[in-house]
Amino acid sequence: MKHNHTIHQHQCHFGWSNTNKPEVTIAPGATIEFHPLDSSGGQITPESTLADIAKLDFAKVNPVAGPVYIDGAEPGDAIKVTLLSFVPSGWGWTANIPGFGLLADQFKDPALHIWKYDPSTHQPAMYGPGGRVPLKPFCGTIGLAPAEPGLHSIVPPRRVGGNMDIRDLSAGTELYLPVEVKGGLFSVGDTHATQGDGEVCGTAIESPCSVVARFDLIKGANLAFPRFTTRGPVARHFDSKGYEATTGIGPDLFEAARQAVMGMVDLLSKRHKMSAVEAYMLCSVAGDLRISEIVDMPNWVVSFYFPRVVFE
Repeated sequence: MKHNHTIHQHQCHFGWSNTNKPEVTIAPGATIEFHPLDSSGGQITPESTLADIAKLDFAKVNPVAGPVYIDGAEPGDAIKVTLLSFVPSGWGWTANIPGFGLLADQFKDPALHIWKYDPSTHQPAMYGPGGRVPLKPFCGTIGLAPAEPGLHSIVPPRRVGGNMDIRDLSAGTELYLPVEVKGGLFSVGDTHATQGDGEVCGTAIESPCSVVARFDLIKGANLAFPRFTTRGPVARHFDSKGYEATTGIGPDLFEAARQAVMGMVDLLSKRHKMSAVEAYMLCSVAGDLRISEIVDMPNWVVSFYFPRVVFE
């Protein structure tokens, strides 16, 4: 796909700051091809083993390519980012990292799965005894620099975007980001081959992908938070065979989410003869957490949907 500029892997940074020097300055309407590092910053490779999880340097996690200075962007405006295409690499990784994830208290030991897939066809990636996970490349981290001074971690999302892990930020989606600093200072990274809503174990199929995006400027948008528009169905890659669903019910949404995921981990591990941690990681890349009810006080309902197409 034709583009005006390219930002390469060596043009990545490891923290949000409004003092980061722009890698390129563009006019609204320009397109850029990004080649970010994966979320491990290159520490995990196709040849990695379980021992590499223990050696992860978290100062090098979640690098993003950029930043990009958009001419004319000022606080109160919005940057419209149209995600034009993703070209995946053909490999990825999913890990259970001790101390990280929705069920970190239950899964305290590291685990690692290396995925291989066809980058030209996006055919489902194989997993364990008969599992096949449909792919949908997207960017987990995408955002602008905050106005707050200093260097800020890329791990938590914030008002200007960042590590939002919204799986529908895929090809064709239009994302609107609120500008807090002059030029916006846009960066992107943490590309995934696919992910379930919630990313419950803390990792998706973390996979290097190139991204092409177009940038437009919306003056005076005054957005409170990011918003986005999709150009078609968002779950068709999972929908064809229906779902298994488990629930969690109670006065605490977070605990209800945990109960829903624990129910699915138990169901998958028993039905498909896999370990609990394998089922947990599979839930992270293919299953969806949904708030089913949040009005019938004092108890709320969270459901976890797992697509039957993975095993059928």
